[in-house]
Amino acid sequence: MSKQKIYPFLTFNGKAETAMNFYAESIPNTKIVKCLPYGEHPMAVSDDDKKRIMFGMIEIANSTIMFLDMTEAHPAPEFNWANSLCIEAKDEAEFDAIFKTLSEGGKVMMGPEAVGPLRKCAWVVDKFGVVWQPIWE
Repeated sequence: MSKQKIYPFLTFNGKAETAMNFYAESIPNTKIVKCLPYGEHPMAVSDDDKKRIMFGMIEIANSTIMFLDMTEAHPAPEFNWANSLCIEAKDEAEFDAIFKTLSEGGKVMMGPEAVGPLRKCAWVVDKFGVVWQPIWE
């Protein structure tokens, strides 16, 4: 685990592993660190629950994000734009690639456009409902 003191924690309803794989394949400098299903854990009451992710972790550019699937009996609320993940691109090409990846199958809420000192900024809801703010200074 990195030296971070606060970790974003994303809770899904059966899509955590799919989301983790998507981010690892699509966003530069991203890797899956852990992906453990519920298996025989007592909270997993159905076969579907047993396949869901009880503890997931990815690293994006040296930052850790935690992942969890709720069980069918206890669904998670939908994500909303009140919380977002800000991701800084090293250059314009990386910004464009991240923006394209996150917006495919999702929804662009803003941008990309220049905002204050940022050369490019956007606000995107990805295909999993997670809200992102890619930026490039």
